[in-house]
Amino acid sequence: MHDYALILQHILRDYALPVNGYHGVVHWARVLENGLLVAEENGADAEVVRLFALFHDSCRVNEHRDYGHGTRGGNLARSLRGTLVHLSDARFDLLYDACALHTDGLTTGDATLLACWDADRLDLGRVGITPKPELLCTDAARALLSWADARATRDHVPTEVLTQWGMTPALTPVLTSVLTPRRDS
Repeated sequence: MHDYALILQHILRDYALPVNGYHGVVHWARVLENGLLVAEENGADAEVVRLFALFHDSCRVNEHRDYGHGTRGGNLARSLRGTLVHLSDARFDLLYDACALHTDGLTTGDATLLACWDADRLDLGRVGITPKPELLCTDAARALLSWADARATRDHVPTEVLTQWGMTPALTPVLTSVLTPRRDS
C-alpha cells in the first residue's frame, strides 16, 4: 500500500508552480476521481491510476506548453521506487509510460494507460477546453464526459481526495482554493 500523503508531501517540496494552479493538486485530485471511474469500467490497474494522478504534472515548470514534463514526472516516480513507490517492474513501466506519454494524444494501448490518459483529458475544462469524444480513449470516459467537464469548468474541489492526501482545503470567495498541508503532529 502506498502512503499518498507522504508521496504528495515529497512532490510538493520541489513543485515549481502554485499548488492551486491549473496543473496543481486540485487538478490531480479530479484526475484521480476520473481515472478510478474509468478504471472500474475498463479493468485498469487502479493503483497505477492513483499514482499517475500524483505524478503526471508533478514536474511542470510552467502552466502553458511544457515539453517533457510527463517524462520528468515519470523520472520523479522512478527516483522514489523502493522508498515511496512500490510497484513491480511491469506495473511501474505502465506508470512511467502513462506519465511520459500523457500529452502525446494517443488513444490506443493498455487499459491502464488509456484510463490514465482519459482521466487527465476529462479535466481539460479547467483551462477552457471541452474534451472531444473522439479524442478520448474509452467508452467509459465518453460516458463521463459531461459530468467530468462540468466539474472541471466549475473548479470542483474533491475534498475527500485532498483529505486522504493530507491536505485541508479552505474555499475562498474567489474561484480558487487555498490548500495548506495538514499538521497531524
